[in-house]
Formats: sequence, structure tokens, C-alpha cells
Amino acid sequence: MYKILYNICMNVGIYCNRETKKYKPICDALFVLLKKKRIAHTVFEEVEAIGGVDVLVVLGGDGTILKAAIAAGRLGIRVLGINSGNLGFLTEFEGEQVAEAVALLQGPAETEKRSVLEVRVGGQVFYALNDAVFQRGYSAAADDNVVAVTAHIDGKKVDEIVGDGVIVSTPTGSTAYSLSAGGSILTPDIAAFILTPICAHSLHNRPIVFADSSALSVRLSDRDTALSLFCDGKFVLSMGSGEEAVLRKAPFGVEFLKRKDSNFFDKLLFKLNKWSK
Repeated sequence: MYKILYNICMNVGIYCNRETKKYKPICDALFVLLKKKRIAHTVFEEVEAIGGVDVLVVLGGDGTILKAAIAAGRLGIRVLGINSGNLGFLTEFEGEQVAEAVALLQGPAETEKRSVLEVRVGGQVFYALNDAVFQRGYSAAADDNVVAVTAHIDGKKVDEIVGDGVIVSTPTGSTAYSLSAGGSILTPDIAAFILTPICAHSLHNRPIVFADSSALSVRLSDRDTALSLFCDGKFVLSMGSGEEAVLRKAPFGVEFLKRKDSNFFDKLLFKLNKWSK
């Protein structure tokens, strides 16, 4: 979903990944321009500190954006990514385009809202902009380490998937791990999620695209295995027999600032070609 902002408030936050090799010159250029344009800004060293701003400029790659996006989305803070990493599907500008990024902060600009996954396991709640991944947990005592995962959508059984686990992806995450596992690419505006098997042991197991208005439940079919849950690549917990995860669309999304000439397919082709080298 797109909308146009004609007056962007200039209360800007900055969250950086200082470990990227291109960080220093890009960061220096950004601060020089913000000062020159008299744009008030606050630097956040930790994700937990993010707040009190209208736009969060994220300097890094997709991993850095994923670290900050949920915190920003829950507070209604828009996100603008500048790539100082290797690959940036979520960044709007490359590192040499700092001047264009700062110009966008002065508006007008379009915004694009991305859906977020909510994952409930017991009394715990987790969120993911890209994906929730349920993978087999390693056990030295086990005869094999495949898992059997049973999935239901709105209470109706979808399948039992035997293999390394499953990926539940948003449209944003459809170009990430799910794509590597054979999932479809979804444009960001599609109101759907993808259930993608990981190295399934049966050829009938295939990725399933389902409406993001539905609730998906995932549980272990086996008693003697464990299932590790990762949200946006971060391990959050281990599930055992009898435990169930329920996934649905979160009550908030993440809103990204976009250029007027932003083209998903141009970016997709460029990034996939770069990724293939």
C-alpha cells in the first residue's frame, strides 16, 4: 500500500551498523548533509533506545534494517534505508546516494507499508518482518534429525511436512530464505504469506501461498525431536512435543519511505543478478 507524504516532519533518528566496510565515508557524508540542511537528528546506539522521532534512517544492509524495523514499526516511525552493506533489498538508496536520501527527507515522498508476522508460542509473542523459521533441533542422541511438522490454516490441516522444517514468510521475506528454499516471490503489496518446506522428504510438499487474514498453526508431529524457532534470523526459542505456534498478521506494519521512481522489479532484477555472481 502506497501513500504520499507532502510534509515530512524533520525529527530524524539514525541507526547504524558500524561493522560494514563502507560505513565510515557514507556516515560522514550523511552527517555533513544533515547539518548543512539543518535537519535535527538523534543517533541511536541500541534498538531498544529507538523512539521520539518521525523517520529512522538506517545505515547498513538488510540485516541492520531487520534489527531496527520492528521497534520502529511498533512506534509508527517510518524507515529509510541507505545501503552500506553488500546486498540491500530493503534499502532505498545505495551508499553513494546520500544526497538523494537527505533530499527525500525534505519531501514530498511516498511510503510503502510492509506487513509483519506475529508468532505466539504459549504466552510469548515474537514479531518478524521477513520470516519465522521452524528448523529441526540437533540432538546427538537422535537416530536422525529430520522433523515432522504439521501445519493447519484456520483449523484445517494443510499437510504434515517431514524434512528440515518450514519457513513462514511475509512478502518482504519472499526474496530471502524462502526464495532459496524454492518459494515464490511476492510483490510487497500482496496480502499473503508463504509456507515453504525446507528440504522436504516428499516431492508432494510444495510452497503454499495463503491469505494474511488467516491464522497458521505449526506443531511437532514427533515426540522425540525439538524444533528451533528463528524470527528474522534470530533464535528465539526451542519448541518441544505438544507445543504449538500460531502465526498471523501483526496489528502493526513497517512503513518505508520510497522514492517516486522506486520500482520493485528493477530493484529485484538488479539484486538477483548481483546475488548470482
